[in-house]
Formats: sequence, C-alpha cells, structure tokens
Amino acid sequence: MAAKETEGPLAGRTVIVTGGATGIGAAIVTAVADAGAAVVIDYVGSSTAADAAVATLTAAGRRALAVQADVSRPDDLTRLVAAAVAEFGRLDVMVNNAGIETRHTLLETTEKDYDAVLGVNLKGAFFGMQAAARQFVAQGGGGVVVNISSVHEDWPMPGNTAYCVSKGGMRMLTRTAGVELGAHGIRVVGVAPGAVDTPINASTEADPAKMRALDAAIPLGHVAEPGEIGAVVAFLASDAARYVTATTVVVDGGLMQSSLGL
Repeated sequence: MAAKETEGPLAGRTVIVTGGATGIGAAIVTAVADAGAAVVIDYVGSSTAADAAVATLTAAGRRALAVQADVSRPDDLTRLVAAAVAEFGRLDVMVNNAGIETRHTLLETTEKDYDAVLGVNLKGAFFGMQAAARQFVAQGGGGVVVNISSVHEDWPMPGNTAYCVSKGGMRMLTRTAGVELGAHGIRVVGVAPGAVDTPINASTEADPAKMRALDAAIPLGHVAEPGEIGAVVAFLASDAARYVTATTVVVDGGLMQSSLGL
C-alpha cells in the first residue's frame, strides 16, 4: 500500500527515534506513527527488526524509514538527521531513546564499560540533541527533543553505577538544554520510565520472586507495557504539551514514591 496522508496530532511532522527497532523504542515508533508522524527508525547492527517495522508501517499507509547509525558517534547522528530531512523534507521531533547498561558495580566497572554506557546513553543524547537542534534552527519553527531517561536519574541503583551516572547526566542535559534552547522555540523534555516489560528486564522477569517483589513495590501493582511509555512520548511531542519543557515526566506507576522500596 502506498503511503497516504494521515491525520492526528503529529500529522505532517517527522520524528526520529533512536534505538527504535526494539523495546520501548519500538513502542514509541508505533505511537508516533499512529499519531500521524513520518518516523525514522534508527538502529545499530542487524537491520532485521527495523526493516520489519518499516514494512508493517508502510503496509498500514504510514511513512517510515530505517537508518543505521551508532548514536555514540556524532557524525552518525548528523547523518541520521540529514537522512530524515532528505526523505521527509524536515525534522520536527528527536527522541533520544537508545540506551544500554552493563549492571556492574563501581568496583567492577572497567573503562571500556563506562565509555560504552556513557557513549550511548549520554553522549548519544547530547549530540543527537545538538544535530536535531541545529536542524530546527535552520528550518525555523522550533522543534521538540524527548530524552528517554529512567527513574534512576534520581534513584540510586547499586550494581549499575555507570547507568545511573548516564541517566543523571541526561536529567541535567534536559534541564539545561531546555532553558538554553527555549529562545528558539525548541522544547526539551525527559521521560523517566520505571520498570517496563522489555528484554532489558528479562533476568528479573525470569525470577518469580523478584517479580513479586517488584510488583508489590509499584502502587499500581504491575510493570509498564512499552506502549504506555510510547503514549506519553507521543503526547509530549504534540502541541498539547507545548508548555512543557526543561523537566522530566516520570512514568513509573508510583514506584519512586512508594514506601515499600525493593
């Protein structure tokens, strides 16, 4: 089926989602496409999942493109933005979603571990935002950056130190850049998921005792589905959230506020 004009709060807009082929990223891709956006799916490594997503969206009359880019490389991010503009004519929303973790303690973490986590999670978000913001300024009319952070931007997680450092950095990146870029009509918003049913949590989900403890610690009683995060991102990318910037929206079912802990 040929791509068709779509309706929705993001109709006529182009959205890049880094790490958009799997997990939360894939749910964000679906949500923004359902809201009418043309979507660029960034992936690294195998193109199988990204190509399948593009095929599914295209068959449904959506506009989609898969682009391989390593977000830890600024030149790749510049190329990613250029590919989006070349295909769809403009860029309106950059979702910095790509993320990794090593689950090592401070004493165990190697320089290689540290560089890998900070390179994808924080450096990728910084230079992804920079590449997008430069495009927003050049084309005029503002834009939106959504940084997918974590409750661990505030909440310590012993045994995953580099990851927490990267997410804490994203928190201040969101706030500082949101203030700095506001004059250009660019909004910067963080989204901090709690526990989400994705492959990154497979080890926890495989342990019934750990899952019972986790569910008990969440006031709403269950981990999030990826689509629940995607829906929040689609809202924040839309004009309905036009007065939201330089802050983080926590989407955790009340986990951080629970007195139960883990």
